[in-house]
Amino acid sequence: MEKTELKDAFAEFKNLKNIDRPTMMGVLEDVFKTQLAKTYGTSDNFDIIINIDKGDCEIYRNREVVENVEDPNTQIALAEVNRDSDEYEIGETYAEKVEMKSFGRRGILNIRQNLQGRIMDIEKANLYNKYIAKIGEIFTGEVYQTWSKEVLILDEDGNELRLPKSEQIPGEHFKKNDTVKAIIKSVEMKNNTTPYIVLSRTSDEFLEKLFEQEVPEIYDGLITIKKVVRIPGERAKVAVESYDERIDPIGACIGVKGARIIGIVRELRNENIDVLQWTNNTQLLIQRALSPAKISSIVTGGEDGKIKVYMLPDEVKKGIGKGGCNIKLASMLVGQEIEVWRELPKQDEEEEDVLLTEFENEIEPWIIEKLQSIGCDTAKSVLALAPADIARRADLEDETVEEVLRILRSEFEE
Repeated sequence: MEKTELKDAFAEFKNLKNIDRPTMMGVLEDVFKTQLAKTYGTSDNFDIIINIDKGDCEIYRNREVVENVEDPNTQIALAEVNRDSDEYEIGETYAEKVEMKSFGRRGILNIRQNLQGRIMDIEKANLYNKYIAKIGEIFTGEVYQTWSKEVLILDEDGNELRLPKSEQIPGEHFKKNDTVKAIIKSVEMKNNTTPYIVLSRTSDEFLEKLFEQEVPEIYDGLITIKKVVRIPGERAKVAVESYDERIDPIGACIGVKGARIIGIVRELRNENIDVLQWTNNTQLLIQRALSPAKISSIVTGGEDGKIKVYMLPDEVKKGIGKGGCNIKLASMLVGQEIEVWRELPKQDEEEEDVLLTEFENEIEPWIIEKLQSIGCDTAKSVLALAPADIARRADLEDETVEEVLRILRSEFEE
């Protein structure tokens, strides 16, 4: 029975993938030596012969032949070894085969458990090393199970990878057997358990890798992605540069009739992607990032470190974008916060206007900040908008908007 159990453990170990034969032999020998030390007090005087292919093992105990035994673990009496013949002399080594049953039932169980533990450790190490080398690469797998906080995905070998809710594009819903494409974000070992492999569909690197897959010029190094910024599920900006004047980097990324970028957009659940040409000129980069809005002027180097961009009223909405998305991405791309300020048309320049900050005694500061965030920094810029539009864009209550308009109108009525 014991031998059968050991053969089963051998077979399991022999079938383990990604382990070289010398390592396998070393592990098996170490497992048996550990048990020999427990049973006999030492394993130094034992020879272990392992036959991986047959799933078998032979162990020989070597003891010195002596007249009087002082240490039975390392010595054996001459009279005992020459009981049936006179083949040995004092000082020679006597090799005796150790039967598996000498370990006892508990010893056999210890060997099997130890071997299985080592198998699990090797599998964990192999899995960890495999995926730690793939961090930043695209992974495609099949959904095995979905939970409220994460999705469990299996690779071709049945290993588990996790896609947390925080790494999913807002609004995504997966079901069993769906094919999922994501980037390998991190690999962690927690409390000696199976490696915890995390995937991401919201990282900037995921979008960058999708471009590498779809645009050969990027993969070949003819076009370089200088920076990627995203608001997952909403909008993204990709700044590219070509070192070959014959290659149009924007056209290459978009493809004929959008053939290249459309696949990326669909993969990202219709996330809008702006491709723009990179430049080290900050003001020019801002102009490209805030497109299609037209900028009247840009003021940099303020004490607060913010960049102020002035636009005509009709351009402000385009510059800020839906929910402030466009201005936020432009700030992320440049690496500095950008504020959009409304510039009055020339025909209105002579008309008196008042900054909203002048009304801080009558309008709460947080309301003024909300109005400034949608490009309204003066009283007339607010009065020029419809109340419903102000409430929606600035996320204010209708009653609050009406009160603000009342205060601002009274200023000019006087």
